[in-house]
Amino acid sequence: MGVLNVTPDSFSDGGDHATVDTAIVFGLRLRALGADLVDVGGESTRPGAQRVSLDEEHARVVPVIEALAQEGVCCSVDTMRAAVAEAAVTAGATLVNDVSGGLADPAMLPTVAALGVPYVAMHWRGHAADMQSRASYDDVVTEVCAELSQRLDACAAAGVADVVVDPGIGFAKTAEHNWQLLRHVDRLQALGPVLLGSSRKAFLGTLLDGRPPVGRDAATTALTVVAAQAGCWGVRVHDVQGSADAVRVWEQLRG
Repeated sequence: MGVLNVTPDSFSDGGDHATVDTAIVFGLRLRALGADLVDVGGESTRPGAQRVSLDEEHARVVPVIEALAQEGVCCSVDTMRAAVAEAAVTAGATLVNDVSGGLADPAMLPTVAALGVPYVAMHWRGHAADMQSRASYDDVVTEVCAELSQRLDACAAAGVADVVVDPGIGFAKTAEHNWQLLRHVDRLQALGPVLLGSSRKAFLGTLLDGRPPVGRDAATTALTVVAAQAGCWGVRVHDVQGSADAVRVWEQLRG
């Protein structure tokens, strides 16, 4: 899953693809570099980020998805809003990636059920503005699994049939919480298919002595190999080519 942030304030690439035209060009490039899905988002969820309006988010993502879909690019929409999800799927998106797991908008799960598309439910404890204040766990793996299980129950009750879980690396988590979750991917997989979104995140910068986001791609690729070995459903990354190449090498070695 290649990251396409149509935003001015995302932590790594904010402003790089902030217009519809530049975003379309980059989305086509992500597909060419090996992205199976181009994940289009119009709202930054970096720690401390403030929400944008519904109209602004809609204007950022829907034209991009429509244009990419017309070019045969398989797109997902990264949104917490049911109205944006519905418009994006109507425009051609084939999956809804919701970092709130349906908690931010009570209309999301019924909407996804009606749309009949796959859904990514991430572990979430609150909006970006204050989420790091919620990074308190006695046993992060057990608690994240339990909270994701509750979201799966809510999905089932709403009629959402095809669900991928995401442990929410970096969302209301400390660096050590992230590492604990990555060490126990097998427990997450007991819930269902797993998406890992670790790309360029701050805990990698901490490991690499404060290296900025664009210098964390090799570490991200290493985690892609870990995810492939563990049998994860997918990874969400900025450097698509590095991760796609790593998976091809791993598959060749596996035979």
